[in-house]
Amino acid sequence: MMPRPKPGVLAAFAAIYFIWGSTYLAIKFAIISVPPFTMTATRSFIAGAILYGWGRLRGEAPPRAAHWRSGAAVGALLFLGGHGGLGWAQQYVPSGVASLFIATIPLWMTLAEVMTERNATITARTMLGIAAGLAGIWLLVGPRALLDGQPVYPFGAAVLVLAALAWSVGSVLARRAPRPSSLTVTTGTYLLTGGAMLYVAGLVTGEARGFDPAAMSLRSLVALSYLIVFGSVIAFGAYSWLLRCASLAAVSTYAFVNPIIAVTLGWAIGGEPLTQRVFAATALVIAGVILILIDRSTGGRAASSTSQSVSPARGGAVAATLHGEECA
Repeated sequence: MMPRPKPGVLAAFAAIYFIWGSTYLAIKFAIISVPPFTMTATRSFIAGAILYGWGRLRGEAPPRAAHWRSGAAVGALLFLGGHGGLGWAQQYVPSGVASLFIATIPLWMTLAEVMTERNATITARTMLGIAAGLAGIWLLVGPRALLDGQPVYPFGAAVLVLAALAWSVGSVLARRAPRPSSLTVTTGTYLLTGGAMLYVAGLVTGEARGFDPAAMSLRSLVALSYLIVFGSVIAFGAYSWLLRCASLAAVSTYAFVNPIIAVTLGWAIGGEPLTQRVFAATALVIAGVILILIDRSTGGRAASSTSQSVSPARGGAVAATLHGEECA
């Protein structure tokens, strides 16, 4: 009989499953009257200040210089590259469709692990999953006559792929880079450094010069507040905690839940069409992600059953993680 899942583990997974699934629509509403880099910078910086300040007020040790350097590297990948690219691309790509590109994160995480882990391999099932995911992305940007529905703006699609890749590499780096002992302070450093870089990106691209905070709509203000409190403070805090105590295979399962929620909300609330193209791409991407994660988790269990040491960065059993056997 398997042990009951721990409430804290379930709550953390629920946060990255459902809150992050809704953030795509929130981004769509936030960038109506706030430029994307400035919006994402504000979201990250305020959330980072809240988490960092909370940790320091509790008496947790400040980061050393090495921690700030590694935090800047992780922040650049996760927030400047990942969130910044997503926010920019959603000017041209519907929120539900954007979530399908970001759902390929397990694909890139798998490839990143294979390139950085000495004994990592790619099985036939993983290759099939990668192929299915790439086929779904190709379907979204394919010829107009391929299926019902407009193809995605190619440059927006390319930025979304790069955003997913940046988030994947940043997630792998976050597990290994030097960091403070406090999770709250660590998360705060990622968000603060990433937010500062996003503000610079807003200045470099010129979007900040034309932004008038007084002209921000109520819808954008509510959406930005939701992204700060729920998307960054709560959900990213949960994600950072899970990266420390759960396998990447388990943490990555949010990638096939998020697009279902995002596509549904985009259709129901955001007025985005559900075409044959979107349906087919969704099925391919989610099938590919499931194949990859099943293969990675099965590999972790096989290694455990032979009493071999399994690094958390290489997988581990999804079931064990969900039931709290790896999370204290």
